[in-house]
Amino acid sequence: MTIIIDYDAGNIKSVEKALQYLGEDVVLTNDAEKIRRADRAILPGVGNFGDAMDKIRGAGLEPVIKKFAASGKPFLGICLGLQVLFDESEESPGVKGLGILPGKIRRFPEMKGLTVPQIGWNDIHVTKDSRLLRGVDGAYVYFVHSYYLTCENPSDVAASAEYGIPYHAAVERENVFACQFHPEKSSAAGLKILQNFLAV
Repeated sequence: MTIIIDYDAGNIKSVEKALQYLGEDVVLTNDAEKIRRADRAILPGVGNFGDAMDKIRGAGLEPVIKKFAASGKPFLGICLGLQVLFDESEESPGVKGLGILPGKIRRFPEMKGLTVPQIGWNDIHVTKDSRLLRGVDGAYVYFVHSYYLTCENPSDVAASAEYGIPYHAAVERENVFACQFHPEKSSAAGLKILQNFLAV
């Protein structure tokens, strides 16, 4: 059974529908015991970094998420769910992230011809032997974001992309996976990524 962690951050239903399309048994919940018992967990989300951390902490989910990520069971962060796994974000100065992986979230710079947020399709370059991204190197996937990841450990980076500047588009460390883009909105390549996660 796959749990989608519900912390009222949006984008949950589209992830649920994509997984159901793949035949997966999915439960949306913020119940700590249900999350603990799950075979795998997904942390999706869109919105503001500080608001997301307030909701996660307000629901008592911070220790639950950290324990699950440390359990060895597959864990996937999507979009804002990637960002909150890291230490901090320029979007919300002074707000600590979950700190599961080391790194910072930064705002895209103001550049001529560059519209922020990045909304739309972009190709990704897989940078290591990734279980999550197997079979999708060079694929176009769907992004919606104004902030990007600078991952502290190069060995954690699973894929990069470019939007005016190069940035880290996906990470993978042992059982913890995360992507800035939306696999649930990324057509066949996105479904392949979700299938890869379900097969871990």
